[in-house]
Amino acid sequence: MKLIRLAVMVASVLAGLTASAAPAPSLWEKPAMEMAGQIAGILGPGQAQLTIRNLSTIPNGEIPAIRRLLERELKTLGVLVSGAESANAVHLTLSENQRERLWVAEVIEGNETRVAMVQVDNVVDRAVPVQEHIVLHKESIPFGHGLSRPLYNPLDDPVLAMLLTRNGLFVLRQNEITVFFFGEVGYIEQKEFAIAERKSSPRDPRGMLLPTADGNGFTAFTAGAECIGGFTPPETGTAHSENGWTVHCSASDDPWPIAQEETANGSTTIKAFYNAARNYFTGVITPSFGEDLPPFYTAALLPRPAEGTALLVGGIDGKVQLVENGALKAVAGARDWGSDFAVLHSGCGSGWQIVASGSGEAAIDSLRVYELPANEAVPASSALPMNGTVTALWTAPGGKSVFAVVRGTTNEYEVDRVTASCN
Repeated sequence: MKLIRLAVMVASVLAGLTASAAPAPSLWEKPAMEMAGQIAGILGPGQAQLTIRNLSTIPNGEIPAIRRLLERELKTLGVLVSGAESANAVHLTLSENQRERLWVAEVIEGNETRVAMVQVDNVVDRAVPVQEHIVLHKESIPFGHGLSRPLYNPLDDPVLAMLLTRNGLFVLRQNEITVFFFGEVGYIEQKEFAIAERKSSPRDPRGMLLPTADGNGFTAFTAGAECIGGFTPPETGTAHSENGWTVHCSASDDPWPIAQEETANGSTTIKAFYNAARNYFTGVITPSFGEDLPPFYTAALLPRPAEGTALLVGGIDGKVQLVENGALKAVAGARDWGSDFAVLHSGCGSGWQIVASGSGEAAIDSLRVYELPANEAVPASSALPMNGTVTALWTAPGGKSVFAVVRGTTNEYEVDRVTASCN
């Protein structure tokens, strides 16, 4: 009996030691299980390649453990992680921003790519914060008093866009185009051209001003109208004449050129059809990107170092999506964006970033820079306060800066040039 009791005591001690030595549940077990469930739901039983890219503050030493957990959970669901012989692939990106950590997997099955996303807990208490490595700067375009009134206008004739060329500065309003020349006190209004052919817009009107190929004129797009401006230089020795400019407008429902893609075979202009009655783009673009797009307010081409060029789209439902490699992917971390954004070639970080306005109709709006390493927008700068609400935002020629139209609290408008420096 003594021997039996001793054996029981030894067994109890060993069991206790074994239990105390067992590892506690890993922080990554729950997200690995959720991610495996989503991947298996897409692929079904079979094989797949697995790659993991870490763009978060998770130490690289943790990645093998995450991979083992994911492989284990996938195996229990009938998905075996294999080598390069498999036609299926899973590209998992571990990313985060200041509010949350997100795992995003691109699941490739044949010619189809689908996305799985899992939000990971316990991010707020992490020790290493996201680094903001870009600083935004703004400079207001100086406008003086011209022949009839300065740039500032009431709400019934808002500023939609602006274009600066060697022959002057042009401002597109809802009802007219104004030509400015540079004087001693800033840009002075020179001449106004009415847009009689435009269609009325219910709210939040939009417009676009683009330089002509020779740089001597411009093309303007607004609801239901297209205008072409041309400049005839004055004779040598004569004063700058307001008669140097001519502007012709005509009714038009043609698509607007929203971006230009540079390829090895030249450049391709991407055009989108605009719904003048509802004041947004319908989602029909030419040439097609291989996916049906939702109706959107804003779109911009974003160079991607590894994948080429993608199209970033801000939908009228507030969702931001990325068209890349013929697939439409949701972008996480963009719920704080307003309806306007523009691409900036800062040279910092990845080189190209997105400048986005804040969401809502705040009296004092702001701009912030975001990186898009995978399918999640990560803040790369502090917010830059503006002097009112940002109503339009676009990339300047060359991509080194963006222009922002800002409506002040007293319904006056200003145009700011926004640049970035590396921190």
